[in-house]
Amino acid sequence: MVTFLAGGTGTPKLLYGGAPVFEPSSSPVVCNTGDDVEMGGLIVCPDVDTVLFSEAGLLDRERWWGIADDTTETHETVRALADEAGLEAGPRYLPEDAQTSGREIARWRRFSGVAEFMELGDRDRAVHVTRTGLLDEGRTLTEAIDVIADGLGVDRPVLPMSDDPVATIVHTDEGPMHFQEFWVHRRAEPAVDSVEFRGAAAAEPTDAALTALEEPVVVGPSNPVTSLGPMLAMDRFREALAATTVVAVSPFVEDRVFSGPAGELMAATGREPSTAGVAEAYPFADAFVLDDDDGTDLDRPVVRTDTELGTPADGHRVCTAVRTALERAGAEVA
Repeated sequence: MVTFLAGGTGTPKLLYGGAPVFEPSSSPVVCNTGDDVEMGGLIVCPDVDTVLFSEAGLLDRERWWGIADDTTETHETVRALADEAGLEAGPRYLPEDAQTSGREIARWRRFSGVAEFMELGDRDRAVHVTRTGLLDEGRTLTEAIDVIADGLGVDRPVLPMSDDPVATIVHTDEGPMHFQEFWVHRRAEPAVDSVEFRGAAAAEPTDAALTALEEPVVVGPSNPVTSLGPMLAMDRFREALAATTVVAVSPFVEDRVFSGPAGELMAATGREPSTAGVAEAYPFADAFVLDDDDGTDLDRPVVRTDTELGTPADGHRVCTAVRTALERAGAEVA
């Protein structure tokens, strides 16, 4: 068994076409939940759902989020109502006292449903309704996601990193904002001062996640700060990685990032925005997969290939390189 860590689109792209290399049923994915929000009362888990939709064959692979060919009538009507009523659009945080009352899983990331700033498709919304209902019935987030995965016909185990709330808060020159406001609404425009993983000190990895981390681990080409950062902010999660074999796929080609705000966020948190900076941020990694054009000299084994991802052939190629890196790092891969 091999366990993958996922945040954003990096790992879903890696696993797209990777089934011949890593059998889905024995290759669980542990997902970042620091990006989760409560939107209009619904619990939205973007990184979890990207993996679920990808594994179910539903993902919109043009955008790499949401469901392909989904309609957005509810979302458009919600926005139209706010516009006609003269209500301010954009992120509308619930009052401060509401951030720590109600569902514990939603703490520090609760938004009004007025004028939704995140586009939720109609079929996508059905998943959020079901997840929220299961949580309200007393299921844990892990249990709720397992039910949804079963309903979608997903064979690969998809696990949240924690059943406790961890919120990624980006501190900017315009003040603190949840990562979804920073990335989705503001398109990473504000200058970043620091990044906080609020709640991480009190959060614990789930038993299922810790069990999965006993196996060799693959860190996909995700943002080291906001995709892996919430996981690494939990002591037991970080300790588990230090105790197993880990291979990481760099999201950079030397100092060029493939996509997203990883460069800006790494620089803001005191890391060099490059493959060398990723290696420094991942002291637990035993080997790396780098792009053919990445000449970074690392002090750990390196396997090089074309790390561009987006097609099944790409995923198969990079997963094959990952398997080779695991073997060079001493892992036994069935």
